[in-house]
Amino acid sequence: DGGCRRDRRQSVRRARSVCAVRYGSNMTDAELENLMTDLESDRVERKEGLSDGDRLRQAICAYSNDLPGHGKPGVLFIGVNDQGHPTGASITDELLLFLGGIRAEGKILPLPIMTVEKRKLLGTDVAIAIVEPAYSPPVRFDGRVWVRVGPRRAIATADEERHLTEKRLSRNLPFDEQPIRGAVIGDLSTDYFRSNYLPQTVAEDVIAENGRSVDAQMASLRFVAPDLSTPTVAGLLVLGKDPQRWIPGAYIQFVRFDGNDLAAPIRNQKRFEKRLEHALEGLAYFLSFAIESKRLSEPGSMQHQDIFDYPIQALREVIYNAVMHRNYETSNAPVNIRWFNDRIEVSNPGGLYGRVTPQNFDRVNDYRNPTVAEAMHAFRYVERFGVGISRVKALLKTNENPAPEFCFETALTTVTIRRSSRFES
Repeated sequence: DGGCRRDRRQSVRRARSVCAVRYGSNMTDAELENLMTDLESDRVERKEGLSDGDRLRQAICAYSNDLPGHGKPGVLFIGVNDQGHPTGASITDELLLFLGGIRAEGKILPLPIMTVEKRKLLGTDVAIAIVEPAYSPPVRFDGRVWVRVGPRRAIATADEERHLTEKRLSRNLPFDEQPIRGAVIGDLSTDYFRSNYLPQTVAEDVIAENGRSVDAQMASLRFVAPDLSTPTVAGLLVLGKDPQRWIPGAYIQFVRFDGNDLAAPIRNQKRFEKRLEHALEGLAYFLSFAIESKRLSEPGSMQHQDIFDYPIQALREVIYNAVMHRNYETSNAPVNIRWFNDRIEVSNPGGLYGRVTPQNFDRVNDYRNPTVAEAMHAFRYVERFGVGISRVKALLKTNENPAPEFCFETALTTVTIRRSSRFES
């Protein structure tokens, strides 16, 4: 069927959701025991329990930034005291799920690379979170860059943050973090960055104390290359004055057909472009009028119920995912919304990415465009990472639409949403 696969419902054990953050730890028990009992190592944090979740998040952020340049993971031990001895605390599924959920909640951005699991160390069960150094520092928790050198864990100074930004020069970056040749700082709206984007991503007190230039601030958020002179792909998409000049396919094409196939007459078509927030806000407003509704009355009752052909929240979620995960590198095709009388098809250039497969796409997430994903979270288009498919399914079920259908091809992903069975023409 052209590579298409219909999503099949399956029962997933609660603890499996922890696997969504597992990259496969290759650290042996002996290595972990040595780290756990080494009171001098700055790669270790020990906690007897989960009494302070924010301190755990700060530690994960600091280990992701790897300011000392170890190039090795930092490890959080839960159920271990300050002397490096296991306490025998109960390591429950709830505890592991909480640790695993830290990655997906969107408070630490870009998303940390981490493993969460239970190990028996020195004969006692402990929970561990192994945090790999980030490919694209600086990493922020609630708008602040946390670092650790020796026993010190604190908010990064301007010089430390600049050092983290410069680390990206020698690495293979995701396409959305790569500079666009020929583009200059003047192609970005610095006023929009300062008034709209920066307050969404960096804590107010950090902004107030920050003495760096706006170019350096944009570089720290991966919108400008570390040379402070060239915009990145994400910079042009999020802050660009004319993004389509540099990235021709960076728009959303909507076509409404008066029938059930591509040969049907076109009733309406529209193109949503300019910078990311402008395009998505325009699309959301447009969709609110495209959705059809009916009012049903219960026989013999004065009560009424409004029903809709499609739940708008589910439709938005599918389209936002298409924009976030599309391939901007090798395709100039837009995200396409084809609205037929019996269904809506949303397609985006690019197949599944990274460790996501047709078997695990509904519970495992990976990001072709991590900086674009971060921007969409900042603007509240993404509330929590890794739950979009589950949310779409639940909304469709409540509205009595059939389950969504997914088609994964090498260079194209298509999601089909069919009209609610309650809504008859």
